[in-house]
Amino acid sequence: MFVDRAKIYVKGGNGGNGAVSFRREKYVPFGGPDGGDGGRGGNVVFQVDPGMRTLLDFRYQQHIKAGRGEHGKGKNMHGRSAGDKIVKVPPGTQVRDAENNKLLADLVKAGETYIAAKGGRGGRGNARFASATDKAPRFAEKGEPGEERWLWLELKLIADVGLVGFPNAGKSTLLSRVTAARPKIASYPFTTLSPNLGIVQVEGVEPFVMADIPGLISGAHAGAGLGHSFLRHIERTRLLLQVVDAAGVDGRSPLEDYRQIEKELELYGERLALLPRVVAANKTDLPEAEEGVKQLRSVLGEENVFPISAVTGSGVRELIYHIARLLEELPPGGISTEEQAVVLRPGDEEDALAVVQESGIFIMKEKRLEKLAAMTDFNNEEAAKRFQRLFRLRGYEEALKKAGAQNGDTVKIGDLEFIFQEED
Repeated sequence: MFVDRAKIYVKGGNGGNGAVSFRREKYVPFGGPDGGDGGRGGNVVFQVDPGMRTLLDFRYQQHIKAGRGEHGKGKNMHGRSAGDKIVKVPPGTQVRDAENNKLLADLVKAGETYIAAKGGRGGRGNARFASATDKAPRFAEKGEPGEERWLWLELKLIADVGLVGFPNAGKSTLLSRVTAARPKIASYPFTTLSPNLGIVQVEGVEPFVMADIPGLISGAHAGAGLGHSFLRHIERTRLLLQVVDAAGVDGRSPLEDYRQIEKELELYGERLALLPRVVAANKTDLPEAEEGVKQLRSVLGEENVFPISAVTGSGVRELIYHIARLLEELPPGGISTEEQAVVLRPGDEEDALAVVQESGIFIMKEKRLEKLAAMTDFNNEEAAKRFQRLFRLRGYEEALKKAGAQNGDTVKIGDLEFIFQEED
């Protein structure tokens, strides 16, 4: 089964908790703090695997989580950091934020990686909080939660040549003749429901990859038929081979077919409209094709139309050599204009404090504040007092008052809820 789109949930591993510990040695009755730090949680990392061709695996593994770091221990023993969770994806995979559809990464090259969710840092042990005014702190930080998000993975095939044309134009038959690919072939529309790749190997030229894409219909640019599923996979190609049924077997005009395909490509995006074209007038083994070839050549020029028969092989060799010569002159394929490389990594977003009131509850949103709350052990009195002190020093209390919060109001920060009480 070919799958080219999948929605998944990723979560970086939580950091390990810091330890609260004190030296216990003979003849040292008041040993200092020696609680170690927790280990860092693992990242969720996408890595391009050239051997993969679809996103099928993600239909059965929608939740991906990295391991958490080990907790710190006494005697200044730090917890071990968790290893990264490596997730293999096929070349041509785009990563988008499921919430706003923003492009986060475009993974093309073999071995290329993208950190989809960062692991949380380990909490600091109580030895890290010793100071001249507090020589025996009895609190430590909890591990930082790992980042989490829902993502869309979209696959755009990477091929040198993309076969385009209406259903039943003969694209699959042509692919099966010039490569070792064996796509499904039948005389009804949409025989090809998913892209097929094949490597064209002809003596005297460099091998190149050809992709047979599901057939095009009117309105495909707006999603009609297989619409976007079709057009997505030709965005990365270097050259388009437009296969036209010159015999008009289904009662259509070859010239109108050509114009309709051109219109759909232009409406879908500027890049597709600018890609180099080769037109193959197929089914010349049928007598009706002669008139269709004449019509196409009268508009496009004789040198731009290649009469072929994918069934008998007539004219196919000349067509392949022409395509090979064009590819030698074209730049290497790669990323389309929209996706120049990794656009955004987790944690890169702008982070400004926001205080909103919903149903009488004041909700505070800021990553730094949310991390402070998540890493505080509120069951520990000293840790809770530290949170209150930093909450005031960093201006969060003043921001709440400006938003209209009064004593007794409920405040929410991430998963934490408390009653606001202004200090006298």
